[in-house]
Amino acid sequence: MSFTSSIEKDIYVKAEEAVHHEGAAHIVEIDTFRVCGLSSEDADFYTNYPEQDRKKVFHKVDIRLVPMLAALYLICHIDRANIGNAKIEGMIEDLGMTGVQYNIVLSIFFIPYVLFEIPSNIVLKKFKRPSTYLGLLVVSWGIVMTCTGLVKNFSSLMATRVLLGIFEAGFFPGAIYLCSYWYMPKDLATRISYFYCASALSGAFSGLLAAGIAQMDGIGGQEGWRWIFILEGIATVVLGISCFFLLIDTPALSSRWLTPEEIRYLEISMFIKQGGIFQEESGGKLRDLKKVLMNWRIYVQAYFLVCQSALSYGVKFTLPTITKAMGFSSTNAQLTSAPPYVAAAISAIVFARLSDHFYRRMPFVVIPMLIVTVAYSVILSLNGALASHRGVAYFSVVLAVVGIYPIQAAAASWNANNIAPASRRAIGIALMNCVGNVGGIVGSFMYLESEKPKYPTGFGLSLAFGASGFVVAILLEWSYRVANKKKAKLVEEAKAKYTEEELFDMGDKSPLFKHVL
Repeated sequence: MSFTSSIEKDIYVKAEEAVHHEGAAHIVEIDTFRVCGLSSEDADFYTNYPEQDRKKVFHKVDIRLVPMLAALYLICHIDRANIGNAKIEGMIEDLGMTGVQYNIVLSIFFIPYVLFEIPSNIVLKKFKRPSTYLGLLVVSWGIVMTCTGLVKNFSSLMATRVLLGIFEAGFFPGAIYLCSYWYMPKDLATRISYFYCASALSGAFSGLLAAGIAQMDGIGGQEGWRWIFILEGIATVVLGISCFFLLIDTPALSSRWLTPEEIRYLEISMFIKQGGIFQEESGGKLRDLKKVLMNWRIYVQAYFLVCQSALSYGVKFTLPTITKAMGFSSTNAQLTSAPPYVAAAISAIVFARLSDHFYRRMPFVVIPMLIVTVAYSVILSLNGALASHRGVAYFSVVLAVVGIYPIQAAAASWNANNIAPASRRAIGIALMNCVGNVGGIVGSFMYLESEKPKYPTGFGLSLAFGASGFVVAILLEWSYRVANKKKAKLVEEAKAKYTEEELFDMGDKSPLFKHVL
């Protein structure tokens, strides 16, 4: 029996004894958590674990998990968005595409991407080693990306985008779930931001790489835009293979680099943030799926991702075209599309660190939404005169991207912090991303070629998403505050009325569960 299993079994037995002998829930309060079935021995071990040792164990986790996820997320976003770079290098003309076919190609990616997110996280839970599953996904979409460089017409390009959506669908919710397993809620936003800022940097790298790779035009008888897909696809396959060796799995499977005491601390941390554990979880349980689907707040949380997805993909797919409309040449348009994403990456990390420092989520959704609203108000006021007001236009684009990218980390961690236990959290994370990525379909059609350079639809919808997201975030926090006040009044009654197992099964609906604001 593994070290982890023995801990869980010991906790389970003690919890069962508490239920049968006392007939009421035995509750231990640790930090902001109320935990069912935690023995006094484990509680003492956790609370008395030296601060320097806590920092040491999380440093060990950080250097093994965060850079790998960041690299994977970087390549993930480069692969889905480099089509925007290929567009201004002649892809549209070479494939004979007309009208809104480019927008259709962009949007078709998101249909399988949305449909396969929840099934993918359910499958992930069945793998003993998450690294194996995530590695298979990365290798698969890398092969698809390489094949994209060989397409001959609109139909074959559509087919590769559908396959890309299928294989990329499981990565982000899987990565969020893996982070939520290792880290306590108060530390989650910063860690998510570290690999999510890679999404912002992907825009910078994509432009710089495209500018260089496009110079290979004619080599091997292939156009420059084809080499963008081929070389970046090969790099993805190599990175995917490295997942099998470098990506960490769970504390129980990490005895090679964690001590028994560190494993115990991490396992008890997992136990505490779930509120207790009583049985082997099944990520595919229909009852868990039903409870998640009936949780209306997840859909409200998902609206932030609808806004963020529409905003980020709209910009990512179109920014080279927008900068070209400012009067830059094709190469300079690729290069000038990079700096806004560097600023966005810095913004994502700063906002997330502040969010974790204050252990608040709502303000760090609201403030970026406000920045987005201001930025697009300025861009709209230019009425398409981007070339004659190049400085103001470029600054507004930078400001918009700075506001867009912090939203994801704050919203994702806010959602993950407010779902329990882990089996429902895995599904809830995927559901939020599933609904949220519908925004990618909207973003694909926001910027129409026939409307450039004014783009009234694209800039107008972006303004609307920023303003509405601002209002929704304030209303959602208000609902969490009301719920916490109601739960606080029911704590003592719940302890006497329900067993520990019943309270655990309630998850985030339990009177003992405090919502993160």
